[in-house]
Amino acid sequence: MSMIKSYKDLLVWQKGVKIVSLVYQLVKSFPQEELYALTSQLKRASVSIPSNIAEGYGRNTDKSFSHFLNISRGSLFEIETQLLIANDLGFITNQTLYAEILNQIEEESKMINAFSKTLKD
Repeated sequence: MSMIKSYKDLLVWQKGVKIVSLVYQLVKSFPQEELYALTSQLKRASVSIPSNIAEGYGRNTDKSFSHFLNISRGSLFEIETQLLIANDLGFITNQTLYAEILNQIEEESKMINAFSKTLKD
């Protein structure tokens, strides 16, 4: 097993970056009037996931890292809620991509939970 030399080696961070890419791809088809509303909110929340994982890693204490993982998890739930709203409003045209993002969010949430638990043990 290889050593973790950087936050970039963490699978939980890598999956967070993938979610960002998927969210950016999905919101391209949102209505123009949502550019500074739901579109912007989804982008910011998605970027928050890997950013907080990286910041927590950089704090060099398990307690701080766990705190930033919790923030990342909160951002996941924020994205999930916003996507459900966007879908209800008819903004989501690619249901396959929508389902993929929801699946990735579920997986990321499980990974964050497990990782956070290992930091607390």
